[in-house]
Amino acid sequence: MSDDQYQHTISREQLGKARRIVIKIGTQTISDPRGSGIDKDYIHELSRQCEALHSQGRQILIVSSGAIGMGAHSLGLQQRSQDMAMKQACASIGQPLLMQTYRDAFSQRGMAVAQILVTRDQFNRRDSFNNLKRSVEKLLQLGVIPVINENDSISTEEIGRAFGDNDQLSAYVASKIDAELLIILSDIDGLYDANPRENPDARKLSYIPRLENHHREAAGGRGSGFSTGGMRTKLKAVDIARDAGCRVVLAQGREEDAVTRICAGENLGSLFESAVPMKQRRRWIKHAEASGRIVVDNGALEAMREHRSLLPRGIISVEGVFQRGDVVLVNDRIKLVTAFDSGELEKIIGRHSAEIPGILGQGHPDVIARPEDMVILEERLLP
Repeated sequence: MSDDQYQHTISREQLGKARRIVIKIGTQTISDPRGSGIDKDYIHELSRQCEALHSQGRQILIVSSGAIGMGAHSLGLQQRSQDMAMKQACASIGQPLLMQTYRDAFSQRGMAVAQILVTRDQFNRRDSFNNLKRSVEKLLQLGVIPVINENDSISTEEIGRAFGDNDQLSAYVASKIDAELLIILSDIDGLYDANPRENPDARKLSYIPRLENHHREAAGGRGSGFSTGGMRTKLKAVDIARDAGCRVVLAQGREEDAVTRICAGENLGSLFESAVPMKQRRRWIKHAEASGRIVVDNGALEAMREHRSLLPRGIISVEGVFQRGDVVLVNDRIKLVTAFDSGELEKIIGRHSAEIPGILGQGHPDVIARPEDMVILEERLLP
């Protein structure tokens, strides 16, 4: 038995000990195969599996797609609209219907569910990020199962682009609440070394100890129908969860008892091994969407790589409009929390730190960001 095979066996066994679990259900998985909106029988079956996990003392969170599809079915639409207003209307109609379906199914087993709607902005802003965690933690303490979805009805981004059919949302949730396991239920049974829909010789990978570029190269494009996800969005989700020390299993959502079998350590789907967990603040900095960009000279870039502060003298240009405390991207290599807003930075580009008070007035720091406010990104990965 190789080292990877041995570690795969150990890791599968440890899934049986995971106490906090996030289950992400994709649009294709939750949709009725007969084309009649959401598959209510599927949600009832999911409630049975969650009841079994609850009885073992495990905490469950569900990240559920399906609101737009349910709203579209209610309106009699046969295919996904590309109009933003129509998609938001479908989400507004479908979300309460979706939650009522969850409530009906879970209440029959004595379990309470709670709706949480989020936008990408809530993960980008540190205060909102922390408020969300407190709310979720309280619900879990009360024995309630949070059902989380992107708030498509008010999203200012193209629907589905922010989180990729909720794949990345599920990883942000898993990261924020320190989950030990993220289960992504999809219409494919794992990660393959090639696209199985195009290559009949594609081989499923049961265990992925490290996520590398050749895995991304094998990933396909976006989903279809009312889904906005694809394998690449799932691999981005894996990146986010791994940084939190969370294992991820990607599995076929229609496999019988998939959730309970995975949580019992059975070899279903593809298991992505966790990495050494980063601290919460560093995770937030790394995965928050950058509000703007700063271009610096080579000397400043090298200094930051050596864990030194960014000074105004090293800045070449500033792009975008952002506030103090926002996360910005530096030379596509480093993310940092800026101590100045974009307007202030424009005024001190290339200046010495000693000149800051004379330009901006007293009370400003003498550095743009300190090492503890930076995360050096890995070498540029495929988009």
